[in-house]
Amino acid sequence: MKIDVVTLDNKKAGSIELAEPVFAAPVRGDILARVVNWQRAKRRAGTHNTKGISQVRGTTAKPYKQKGTGRARHGSRRSPQWRGGSVTFGPKPRSHAHKLPKKVRRLALRSALSSKREEGQLIVLDAARAEDHKTAALAERIAALGWRSALIIDGPELDPNFVRAAANLPNIDVLPQQGANVYDILRRETLVLTRDAVTHLQERLS
Repeated sequence: MKIDVVTLDNKKAGSIELAEPVFAAPVRGDILARVVNWQRAKRRAGTHNTKGISQVRGTTAKPYKQKGTGRARHGSRRSPQWRGGSVTFGPKPRSHAHKLPKKVRRLALRSALSSKREEGQLIVLDAARAEDHKTAALAERIAALGWRSALIIDGPELDPNFVRAAANLPNIDVLPQQGANVYDILRRETLVLTRDAVTHLQERLS
């Protein structure tokens, strides 16, 4: 299937052939959800921590005698039921990462690319290059193209001027093709691929 190619000046620059196995694959919502959960779990710091009874600072004395007071029996002021006491089965530092088969990750990436093409939110850009690193000039071009929220994926090497100019633009992300991932594709409204990105992604996912 063919798709038009545009430039940053919003002019046509020919067309490019898209591989159907990559850009016309079935959209699997269940697979997309699995991979997004996997990605977000890997990003979690896992530094949450609560104190057990042995870690809470305080007296080790019994609050009051066991019998004869008419009150509930207690053995420590550091118990969870006391204010300032410990936490029962509270979170401890750990890794939230879990394994996911490589085939599932590849299937999800094809599914994400296909969903953007189906929704008409896939744009192929001739090249993501800028003459200088000024944000204002790039912002005008992107506004003219109507990209409010976009992920721009280039080839293996990014243009330093383009990356620097786009760094201060809200809701605009720039990634090399090897960094293309399901979560970043889905979180932005428009997916913009350069010619180089299309070539490399098709080689990678076909």
